[in-house]
Amino acid sequence: MNSISKSVLAVILGGGAGTRLYPLTASRSKPAVPIAGKYRLVDIPISNCINSNINRMFVLTQFNSASLNKHIKNTYHFSAFSTGFVDILAAEQTPDNPGWYQGTADAVRQSLRHISNMDFEYILILSGDQLYQMDFSEMLESHRSKRADISIATIPVDERDAPEFGILKSDEENFITSFIEKPNKELLPEWVSDTGAEMQHAGRHYLASMGIYIFSKKALYHLLNEVHPNATDFGKEIIPDSIQNYKVVSFQYDGYWTDIGNIYSFYEANLALTQEIPPFNLFDNNKTVYSRARMLPPAKISGTTLEKTIIAEGSIIHASRIEQSVVGIRSRIGHGTTIVNSYLMGNDYYETIEEMAMNTSKGLPKIGIGERCYIKDAIIDKNCRIGNDVRINGGAHLANTDHALYTVKDGIVVVKKLAILPDGFVI
Repeated sequence: MNSISKSVLAVILGGGAGTRLYPLTASRSKPAVPIAGKYRLVDIPISNCINSNINRMFVLTQFNSASLNKHIKNTYHFSAFSTGFVDILAAEQTPDNPGWYQGTADAVRQSLRHISNMDFEYILILSGDQLYQMDFSEMLESHRSKRADISIATIPVDERDAPEFGILKSDEENFITSFIEKPNKELLPEWVSDTGAEMQHAGRHYLASMGIYIFSKKALYHLLNEVHPNATDFGKEIIPDSIQNYKVVSFQYDGYWTDIGNIYSFYEANLALTQEIPPFNLFDNNKTVYSRARMLPPAKISGTTLEKTIIAEGSIIHASRIEQSVVGIRSRIGHGTTIVNSYLMGNDYYETIEEMAMNTSKGLPKIGIGERCYIKDAIIDKNCRIGNDVRINGGAHLANTDHALYTVKDGIVVVKKLAILPDGFVI
C-alpha cells in the first residue's frame, strides 16, 4: 500500500432527495441511478478513487438507500490482506443529534465520529452524481506541496453555466482569493479568470467549483466543530468563509466533467457515450470503471441495423434499427422495432418461456420492448413492459407533465420503473 492510500480517506456524498432527477429517483437514491447500461452513478467516484490508489471510502446516504447499499455490498470487496473498504454510513438519529443530514457539511460532521478513529491526514470529499475521470493523486500532490488547508477542484465554465456553480478567483500561485455561490449574470464580468488559452478560446472564462474538496484533517475538524458548528453546506457557508483565514487552493481540471443534476444532463451524458470518440472514455486501460461483476451471457442480436449504439451484456435484440442509443443489461427488444436517441436501462431478470406465456394469457406484455414499436428521445427505466405497436415520440413539442406511467421533462419521455404500456399505447 503506498503512502497516498494510507494518508487519505474518501467520503462520497450520496446527495439529497434527487428531486431534479425524478422519476429516476422515485425508488432509488441518486448515486444508485443506472448509467451507461451497466454501471451506477456511484461507481464513477469509487472507480476514480481506486484508480488513484485511494481504497478507503465511506459513502454517506439517507434517501431511498436500499438499492445503493445492496449494490455496494455486492460489488466492492477488497482482499483480506488489504486495508481497503467501501463502507456505507447511513444518516442516523442519535441522542445528541436527532436530525437527518441537513447538507454536505452537516453530513460530513455527523459522520466524523465513525471516521475519527482511523489513521489519515487528508479527507477527500466527493459527490455521488458526477461523470468524470480524474487522478486524485495529482490534486493531493498539489495540496501537499502548497501546504494547503483546503483544495478545491475547479473547472473552467462558460457564461451560460456559471450561474449554476460556485465561482472563484485565484492568484498566480492558485490560492483562492474570492468565492461567490451561484452568481447572477450581471455580476459575471467581475469574476473572469485566466483559465488558459485553450479554455478561453472555448469561451470558458470562469473557474467553477466541481464540489470536489481535499481538507487537511486538522482544518476540517476545526471548521466543522469550532468555527462553524451549525453550518450545513460546504459551498454556501464553509468555503466562502475560509478564504480569508485558511490556505485554500484551486486545482484546475481540464478534462471532461458533467454534473448529473437533472434529466436533461443525465440523458445527454448517456447518449454522449455513443459518439465516435466519447468525451467520457469507457475504453481506457488506465481508467477502468468498476461495477458489479454479473454472470451474464453475451448480447444476442438478430437482423438489426445498429448505428452508434452501446449494447450491454445479456441483451436479446430483434429490433429493425437502433440509432445513437444505450441499451442496458438484459434488454429484450422485439422484431420491427426502431429505437432512436434513447437510453434503455434494461432489466434485473429474465422471464422464462412459461412466465411469458402466462403473462400473455393475462394480457400482460413481456418484460422489455415489444414488436413494431417506435421509441425516440426517451429514457426507459428498469423492468418496464412495453407492448407491441407502442409509439413514444419525445421532443420539444411535448409539454412537461407527470403521468402515472411516465414523466416528460425538457422534451425527454421518462417511462417509470416497472411501468406497463399496453399494445398500441402512444406518447
